[in-house]
Amino acid sequence: MPATPALAALTKAGVPHEVVKFGHDPREHSFGAEAVSALSGAGIAPGQIYKTLVIAVPNGLAVAVVQASARLSLKAAAAAVGAAKAAMAEPAVAERTTGYIVGAVSPFGQRKALPTVVDSSALAWERVFCSAGRRGWDVALAPQDLISVTGAITADIQV
Repeated sequence: MPATPALAALTKAGVPHEVVKFGHDPREHSFGAEAVSALSGAGIAPGQIYKTLVIAVPNGLAVAVVQASARLSLKAAAAAVGAAKAAMAEPAVAERTTGYIVGAVSPFGQRKALPTVVDSSALAWERVFCSAGRRGWDVALAPQDLISVTGAITADIQV
């Protein structure tokens, strides 16, 4: 049995992937920066590492996947999912809805499937890295698989 719902979802979908683990410091709260620091030390380009953010839109929640070192444009993300506006979801709401703790929200295997938008920069890479559903665990896969498994659209949503 895969160790997280994210890995179970990828296995069920038959998607080739690789789990990459790194030491998570429990005092760290900048989870994307921690992943970039750890993985770029292993020879992975910082631009290949993505973070999963849950946003609140007028009709519910959505997921935005952007480079870990980038900032999300809430305006662009809202437009991409057809909403007039967006704000970051409250952490407790994000955790309850996705089934993951903040810092380990994966775009895969969420408790409830949410509309997802992946920044179009992901398409430039052969492989991207995103959360595998546990702090200190990332999963590497083709960006096309990230998009297809999550049913995502792509748009320019980062600044």
